[in-house]
Amino acid sequence: MSLNSDALRLFLGVVDAGSLSAAAEVLGHTASGVSRGLSRLEEDLGVTLLNRTTRRMELTEEGKHFLPKARQIVASLEEAEECMRMMHQRPAGRLRVDASVPVMLHCVVPHVGDFRREYPGISLELTSNDRIVDLMEHRTDVALRMGPLMDSTLHARTLRPSPRWVMASPDYVARRGAPETVGDLAGHEVLGFTQPESLNVWPLRHGGGSSYLAVPTLATSSGETQRQLALRGVGIACLSDFVVREDIKAGRLVKLMESEHTDYLQPMHAVYHRNTQLSRRIACFLDFFAARM
Repeated sequence: MSLNSDALRLFLGVVDAGSLSAAAEVLGHTASGVSRGLSRLEEDLGVTLLNRTTRRMELTEEGKHFLPKARQIVASLEEAEECMRMMHQRPAGRLRVDASVPVMLHCVVPHVGDFRREYPGISLELTSNDRIVDLMEHRTDVALRMGPLMDSTLHARTLRPSPRWVMASPDYVARRGAPETVGDLAGHEVLGFTQPESLNVWPLRHGGGSSYLAVPTLATSSGETQRQLALRGVGIACLSDFVVREDIKAGRLVKLMESEHTDYLQPMHAVYHRNTQLSRRIACFLDFFAARM
């Protein structure tokens, strides 16, 4: 038995198109040529993959078993071909990137100038959403997301995780004092998120465990809004290190309850749909920003 990628692509084309004639049009072959190619593949495998009549066509049990394996093989071949092309071609075209406002402002924007100089052929479109967006609906090529991944249908690349700090402005501490235990937070202004609730879980040890579900007295949908409120002395916030690192260095914010802090790191991922035409741009973007983030 000798299989080749053309035979596998023909089989997938027939399944995806739903008929021999439709597959022939998509693949640029004649219907009789598609039929002969499919028959040769079945002969090589020694099984019938598709039951075909004049009115309908459906996968056999063997065909159902073979289909995902064929898709995997073709996808691996396409990825290998794409990698080879990437070695000799400069990426070009539009790349739509989405991230929350804090991630966009503190992780992406500082490096966009250097990225444009290195990859002038890539036209970036940057959008910011503090809620998780549907990539297809919003025509997004790659999204940077904080926290655990929920959608297993997306491809993901793990980026550098970030600690989260509980902090407030020196002005707030001077007026209200610094909480020393989780129990002390009940007497303070607590800044939190409207959603998801997981962002209101603070990495603080206490009698009930190694994390604390904060109950906000003021909730926002944006980490950047929360940062600005904390800078203005409105309350205590828990935000990612990359958001407040420069504020802490400059003394605009001070860390609180450090003795109760755990070593939890908030994960960050870049998520995208597998698309061969876009993969070169996505790979260049992720390699570039991962090295800097």
